[in-house]
Amino acid sequence: MNKVALVTGSSRGIGRAVALKLARNGYSVCINYIEREDRALELLDILNAEGLSGMICKADVADPEQVNMMVRKAEETLGHISLLVNNAGIARQTLFQDMTHEYWKRIFDVNLGGCFNTIKAVLPNMLHEHAGCIVNTSSIWGNHGASMEVAYSSTKHAIIGLTRSLAAELAPSGIRVNCVAPGVIDTDMVKVLGQETLDSLADTIALGRLGKAEEIAECVYFLASDSSSYITGQVITADGGFII
Repeated sequence: MNKVALVTGSSRGIGRAVALKLARNGYSVCINYIEREDRALELLDILNAEGLSGMICKADVADPEQVNMMVRKAEETLGHISLLVNNAGIARQTLFQDMTHEYWKRIFDVNLGGCFNTIKAVLPNMLHEHAGCIVNTSSIWGNHGASMEVAYSSTKHAIIGLTRSLAAELAPSGIRVNCVAPGVIDTDMVKVLGQETLDSLADTIALGRLGKAEEIAECVYFLASDSSSYITGQVITADGGFII
């Protein structure tokens, strides 16, 4: 079967590392972005220079119409999507009492609604093929609560519930659904915390350092590979021993 992957939020960070890992291992990859077209094009240039197959597509995963259009374009250009990696997400540290209704809705629309929209869009062909793989991105804060991360943590808890429930529903159709829960990963999203905070966080991690985006990409690739053909409904926590 032709290996085609859609990786949401893949112009930078974990998504970028995932897209690159998949492309280098035989996947044609649709690189999704919402703002950083420059970074998406930069990644596509890398793929092209290596003779790999890919395309870029701008879409807000919170908008089902944009998602449907992205999936149509990807499948017309690359073929039916056999792997969906739901990586797009937003986060902000905010005290609960200071949180606006608008932000609460937006983070749920992107982090959880984005999963709903993309899965709905790719599922018909997966069901027709009686095969497919979905890997969702949660967080260590999807396993544990986090102060000043109530909205983000809530969405990531919900993604784990989505993963486990959908895995049970889709297993008879030959479709596997799993989840990766990264810890503190050295990306633009966490760099806003400042170096002092990051150094303090590193001291609390058993392995003594932040994770690398490439290490999460390895987890995603494993869950997408034949090596995990008997694994579904599971959550791999990759946090360097932050929470043991």
